[in-house]
Amino acid sequence: MKLGSQDLKDLAVGAAFLGTGGGGDPYIGRQMVQKCLDDGLTVELVDPDTLDDDALVIPTAMMGAPTVLVEKLPSGEEAILSLKRLEKRLGKTATHTMPIEVGGINSTIPLLVGARMGLPIVDGDGMGRAFPELQMETFGVYGVSGCPMAVSNEWGDCTLIEARSNEMMEWLSRGVAIRMGGAAYIAEYAMSGAEVKRTAVPRTLSLAIQVGRVLREAKANHQSPFEALLAFMPKTLYSFATIIYSGKIADLQRETRNGFSMGRAKIEGFGAYDGVMDIEIQNENLIARVNGKVRAIVPDLICIMDSETAEPITTEMLRYGQRVTVISVSVPEMMRTPEALSVFGPKCFGLDEPYTKIEELSA
Repeated sequence: MKLGSQDLKDLAVGAAFLGTGGGGDPYIGRQMVQKCLDDGLTVELVDPDTLDDDALVIPTAMMGAPTVLVEKLPSGEEAILSLKRLEKRLGKTATHTMPIEVGGINSTIPLLVGARMGLPIVDGDGMGRAFPELQMETFGVYGVSGCPMAVSNEWGDCTLIEARSNEMMEWLSRGVAIRMGGAAYIAEYAMSGAEVKRTAVPRTLSLAIQVGRVLREAKANHQSPFEALLAFMPKTLYSFATIIYSGKIADLQRETRNGFSMGRAKIEGFGAYDGVMDIEIQNENLIARVNGKVRAIVPDLICIMDSETAEPITTEMLRYGQRVTVISVSVPEMMRTPEALSVFGPKCFGLDEPYTKIEELSA
């Protein structure tokens, strides 16, 4: 599947939605990939099921605080440098690249790398959304090592990391990213085609494109984009979606700390939505409570959208006074196993509340 300009626009919207607030502003990445198309390059998306078992897939991404991207724009060469450095370390040439997460700019960084290097991009990722830490990957949950890993910046500096665990890889690389200005570009979780098919959340890039298309076409046909979205999601791996709140952002706290965008948003309810919703943020929206009662919790998606335009709002773009609608979506079942929850469940973020599926919380 070769992507065109409209696909990129739809992908940017859908990835911002699936990223549950994180992953960085997809608009930046979309513009970079569009420049590749303008230059005559090709962005080719391939289904994971079509991979040869012995293919070498090297995912590429940005890591760091999404808020940093507002002032520290990438050129695109950073992630390419990391991929080439990792190829040199492995003594092998990549046959494909792919996202580590489907959210935000990290849905588009592999498209840029693929277009410039002539590599197909695998339609899938390792998070099924966005998560703030690099060990929080289905790749790692199901047995793939993130190391060796390459981390690069815009000046051509590159660090190669080899760690005893994916958690230590995250800890070491986070320090490097902070030294590189709070955002860096990486290549990690090099794996075979067989491992991709076993460990990746499949077809999430094409899902993001479909989500963007559903919202766009509903608005063009003067239909409710929220109703269209809620009707579409049960047809996918993300089989449940519901509106959990609507109101106005009444307070917002946000800071960059330890390489992450940390914060909290308070939303005052409108109409049938009484009280105040409180959302905790670590790059992504982690937990939503109304008057202290949990309404949705990680790893299920908590997506803040503009009530008028139905545009997803990433955490760095939240502003006081915005009228928003909050939607929660169930993640695929492979992200709800005990093994998965031990890596990216609520306790991994310091939350005391147990994981409860959104289907149960909404019952």
